[in-house]
Amino acid sequence: MADDPGGVLGAARRRAGRVGTAAYAFTLCLAVLAAVGAIALVTRQPYLFPSLGPTVMLFFESPLEESAAPRNSLFGHGVAILAGAGCLVAFGLTEHPPVFEEGLTGARVGAAALSVAVTALVLRLLDCPHAPAGATTLIVSLGLLTSAGELLAIAVGVVLVTVFAVACNRALGVRQPLWR
Repeated sequence: MADDPGGVLGAARRRAGRVGTAAYAFTLCLAVLAAVGAIALVTRQPYLFPSLGPTVMLFFESPLEESAAPRNSLFGHGVAILAGAGCLVAFGLTEHPPVFEEGLTGARVGAAALSVAVTALVLRLLDCPHAPAGATTLIVSLGLLTSAGELLAIAVGVVLVTVFAVACNRALGVRQPLWR
């Protein structure tokens, strides 16, 4: 079957349908995010952030989908970080507090809208769709994580989740492409 991911996930789908897929996703989302969270606690770095949730869900709910390819995760969030930071600069927001402190301004709306649009454009041109990157670029353009250290932490968090998720899928026999 072309859409059978194989391994434990494929067996769970065949045996229990949606319940099997749900149990696989639940278990591995919990394990991977807890592992990254433990590393974040030890290193005192913000390696967990909102857009990792949908990324890890893609890895375990639909690992054969194009948007769940490791390449798409890495490029998607990388482009998103750059687009968000670029829009902060373009709209003169690098020295402003986050949107929750300053409130919503025209410049912030412009930076947010443009950062998502640029991320979508570049990812389509690169043929690397990864919708969770839209959340990452908003995290940056809305001023929630903006310093060089915070942007690096976002990148490290993406790499950790991607490596752990792909390693788990591979170890459990799921035929997730390594690069697409």
